[in-house]
Amino acid sequence: MSKRVALVLGSGGARGLAHIGAIEALEERGYTITSIAGCSMGSIIAGMYAAGELKRAKEWFLQVDKQLILRMIDINLLSSNSLVKGERIIKELEKIVPDRPIENLNIPCTIVASDMISTDEVSFRSGSLFEAIRASISIPLFFKPVQIGNRLLIDGGILNPLPLHMVQRTDGDILVASDISGKDKIPMNNEYEPIDVEGKLKDLTSRGIPVPKSVENQLRRLGERVDAIRESHAKDLGSKVSFVSLLDRMSDMQIQQNTLLALRLTPPDVHAVMRQYAYTTFDFDKAEEIIADGKRIMNEALDRYERLED
Repeated sequence: MSKRVALVLGSGGARGLAHIGAIEALEERGYTITSIAGCSMGSIIAGMYAAGELKRAKEWFLQVDKQLILRMIDINLLSSNSLVKGERIIKELEKIVPDRPIENLNIPCTIVASDMISTDEVSFRSGSLFEAIRASISIPLFFKPVQIGNRLLIDGGILNPLPLHMVQRTDGDILVASDISGKDKIPMNNEYEPIDVEGKLKDLTSRGIPVPKSVENQLRRLGERVDAIRESHAKDLGSKVSFVSLLDRMSDMQIQQNTLLALRLTPPDVHAVMRQYAYTTFDFDKAEEIIADGKRIMNEALDRYERLED
């Protein structure tokens, strides 16, 4: 069983912190990462790992709170195509590791962006690491696009949230995907939780608490009333969707479908997948929890792979 890994890290905002846990799981189980590729948030983790600074990056992310996130948002008042310049984020990353040429990193590293002009995927395997990362994380309308020559570059996840075909392979390696855009249902909050009437009655009976028939009937009627309210709300799901959440969901659906397409075109040997709605794009203050989940998910994926290989 090969222990050499070509690792691909997907896009997904704060969920990308799960890649740190995924890498830790691989290394703790004796796997050697021989090449790495990533886009969007995955490009940051890929670059930090290839530079040999993932431990420092993890320490930095663990101390991120909402106040620090706000301080890193440099509002772009003079632009009509973005809210944020993105320069402060790069400066923060440079505190972890100084910029360096991608070709001089410890292992082959590929950073993936999208070209708005040609609609092509663009892979960086040389040149400035942070220029490539800045291009790859340029979420449309949020970050300012990056112009390099005749290319106008935005988030790599727009065209391919899981760039499996972009990683540089070596003989005998296995392809491992850390996918943080798993297909998921949109969460629809309901203020009325179902009442388990039968369960509550059984619990009271098991504890020797007598329940008068009149109370039992009232509980059943209450349960029926709550169920009726929940059913009426479910018939009008459209009222729970705002203009902003509709646009956000459209983007999520595109990412999910593009991820599934990438998996079909280039099937990985190991596929670790986190649900898209496990965490929001800006849940960076939940770093410890997300990293732990990423580690657990990768360990489960490796368990499945190793059982098949035995």
